[in-house]
Amino acid sequence: MSHSIYITSAEGHTGKSTVALGVLELLSRSVGRVGVFRPIARSTVEKDYVLELLLGRVTAPVEYEESIGVTYDDVHADPDAALSTIVQRFHAVEARCDAVVVLGSDFTDVSSPTELGYNARIAANLGAPVLLVLGGRIGQGLGERLGQADPRPADDLRQLAEIAQAELKAEHAALLAVIVNRADADHEREITAAVRAAVPAQTMVWAIPEDPYLVAPSMRSILEAIDGTLVSGDEKLLAREALGVVVAGMSMVNVLPRLIEGSVVVIPGDRVETLLAVLMANASGTFPSVAGIVLNGGFDLPEPITRLIDGLRSTLPVVSTDLGTYETTVRITSARGRLAADSQRKYDTALALFELSVDGLELLERLDVSRSNVVTPLMFEFDLLERARAADKHIVLPEGDDDRILRAAATLLARGVARLTILGEPFEVRSRAIGLGLDLSGADVLSPFDDVLRFRFAEEYARLRAHKGITIDQAADTVTDASYFGTMMVHLGLADGMVSGAAHTTAHTIRPAFEIIKTRPEVSVVSSVFLMALADRVLVYGDCAVIPDPTAEQLADIAISSSETAAQFGIEPRVAMLSYSTGESGTGADVDKVRAATALVRERNPLLPVEGPIQYDAAADAAVAASKMPGSEVAGRATVFIFPDLNTGNNTYKAVQRSAGAVAIGPVLQGLRKPINDLSRGALVDDIVNTVAITAIQAELA
Repeated sequence: MSHSIYITSAEGHTGKSTVALGVLELLSRSVGRVGVFRPIARSTVEKDYVLELLLGRVTAPVEYEESIGVTYDDVHADPDAALSTIVQRFHAVEARCDAVVVLGSDFTDVSSPTELGYNARIAANLGAPVLLVLGGRIGQGLGERLGQADPRPADDLRQLAEIAQAELKAEHAALLAVIVNRADADHEREITAAVRAAVPAQTMVWAIPEDPYLVAPSMRSILEAIDGTLVSGDEKLLAREALGVVVAGMSMVNVLPRLIEGSVVVIPGDRVETLLAVLMANASGTFPSVAGIVLNGGFDLPEPITRLIDGLRSTLPVVSTDLGTYETTVRITSARGRLAADSQRKYDTALALFELSVDGLELLERLDVSRSNVVTPLMFEFDLLERARAADKHIVLPEGDDDRILRAAATLLARGVARLTILGEPFEVRSRAIGLGLDLSGADVLSPFDDVLRFRFAEEYARLRAHKGITIDQAADTVTDASYFGTMMVHLGLADGMVSGAAHTTAHTIRPAFEIIKTRPEVSVVSSVFLMALADRVLVYGDCAVIPDPTAEQLADIAISSSETAAQFGIEPRVAMLSYSTGESGTGADVDKVRAATALVRERNPLLPVEGPIQYDAAADAAVAASKMPGSEVAGRATVFIFPDLNTGNNTYKAVQRSAGAVAIGPVLQGLRKPINDLSRGALVDDIVNTVAITAIQAELA
């Protein structure tokens, strides 16, 4: 039986999509197949961006078209028939899910019954308890659009909750919980107490505080709202949120003092001196950093001005529109921020606020959701983040000039996964982060040319490498390399681990670790594994990144290290030593190497379940195992797969990743005294986040 929850509101623009995202992520940590259903959509022609966002995080095999019930037009035409269709389509989705998040209508239309009443009627017919979202702000005017609306008093929220509860009760819908979204942070206790007094005693009540970034439009949304064109600047920076509007219709001298942090500056297109002044002020570091510039009026910039702007190499987005000043300003202030469709920062902020404000365990308990035995990629990633958060470790990221690193750092900080130091020139790193709309205020940003640490690291490196004839002067040059600088931080206890490799080779990342960190006493080689998150379980593949052609002794080391890594991440190790032959049937140097390595593993760790040589199909498939190696405790049930060489391992993990849709997390380095981990140069932001979490967990267990 699936577990469903119906998220609805008593009015529009309450931010219930923020709540829906939080509930979806919460359920995805506990059950294998989570789906989303939208009973009423605005249209079947234009896609619902909120539904698309949520479907991007589901784990159930449900497509967009299947996740929609009816349109507003259907409800207008025949409410009863529309309800019947909704119920029918919902049950088709429910049949393929362990849990379903149902997102009620968005109050952009008024159907024949009251909209909340109709949502309540749907919820009752779906048998889904209701999570009611109340808006913590007053009004939907221009002030609200800029994130500056007045907070709604606690008594007003109490009355709204009473009215909503009455409508739900009239339609026989069960109220499970109430969340006041965008609540006044200074009066959260008063608000929750007032709402609690208006609903049944068993109803859970929480408040999520206001955050201006969640309602702020991005520069891209503004560009679309004013039918604009990007004429200068970095397109990536269109993701930054605009927290206010400055209309610069005055002279340059009077505009500069009026600049506001994070604002969009509206300038008549023929006031080129004001345009240049704002660009220079933004680059100077002595004025507030603005989100972008809008040139209105449809004027073309003169060629000398365009050439001058190109020479400044400013990354600040400059957008041109044909609209007049008034119409431009009205459209900007009417633009709405879209959750996570605009920026990673909104997504991270929404999840962080939900996690901090809502008792997820209580909500799951009331929904009667128990932990699944299946481990999906999302569940595994969530567990990584939770364990890293509990470990509270300090990780250094040497590649502060890479946007992916900065975006990952912002996510890690927003979710409280780890404490961070980012290497790079502080002004450049922080300026780029501000331009990208990222909050890195919680990270230390450190130059690898910092004189105090540079000379301290040089002395230590020269001492460690004295046997190689390294002098202080040579060491002083070496440690300014970001990988060496970060590795020295880990070595001297200034950080617990390091993650690098997004912009550097594996050799560049791990060479300093070989020289400085060195291997654990019981390990002869540094190797790697990938954690392969399949649809229903997680496997360990090693070595796929470091040792090209291991000897039998090295292969045994890799197997034992990989089994320990598996255990660190909650995977019961059953080791398959892979070869082209199973059991005693094959001969030749390659299979003999695997046979000898297997014997060494058994000798060094008699309690570790290991089988080899064994073919992949016999290791992974119970039916094949029954015929090729009956009675084995590993065959058909292997969780740790040790490849005979790098060529086989690297190609196999990539083949499984692409053909089976597995999430490959790694490479995770093993065998070092302190955790240093390498990234693929094609790493995505999520890959970096996961690798930092893994490094923090390794540091906790080291």
